[in-house]
Amino acid sequence: MNFLPEFLTIAVAHALAVASPGPDFAIVLRQSLRHGRATAIWTSLGIGCGLSIHIAYSLLGLGLVLTRSATVLTAVKWLGAAYLVWIGVQALRTKPREGDVDLASAEGAPTARAAWMTGFLVNLLNPKAALFFISLFPLAVSPATPRLVQAGYGVWMTLTTVAWFSFVAVVFTRTEVRRAFLRHGHWIDRALGAVFLGFAASLLWIS
Repeated sequence: MNFLPEFLTIAVAHALAVASPGPDFAIVLRQSLRHGRATAIWTSLGIGCGLSIHIAYSLLGLGLVLTRSATVLTAVKWLGAAYLVWIGVQALRTKPREGDVDLASAEGAPTARAAWMTGFLVNLLNPKAALFFISLFPLAVSPATPRLVQAGYGVWMTLTTVAWFSFVAVVFTRTEVRRAFLRHGHWIDRALGAVFLGFAASLLWIS
């Protein structure tokens, strides 16, 4: 059986989804500008791990529980929205920096574990990500496709997601970009805070 057409369908659909602006992109952007490359890459790894869980339960057919149970879906929506609101409020409270800009002393930088957890929760608690994979696999993957091949699709999507957001981290942690941000970053941080609140509101509109 030729799995190439199936793989290309999966790969293109996922590439379009991961490249579109959303909570994942916004959190990596904020981590990059505010805390630097290492924090942003750990956050990207967390996003990839969250994504792998969506993929795993979608492939196993457990996603039907999420779509058919209004209680479970509502709980995920409210948890995801609450987490985005928390991030948004923290960003809105950002104060202007005082004194000279020092890229080596990014204040309040989270630990690697905390950065990973931030990315993990932003992705895992996003019901839009869950519904994307729950809808994608039944439409694009044949029931006859071996589980090992399906797992390969999941590994591909996880790795390309981490690679994409790591690339975003590298781009936005260039010295000149971060230096400009740290001079006037409280305005960008506050704008991103409003974006997170907007994403939270959009989650609650999911029917």
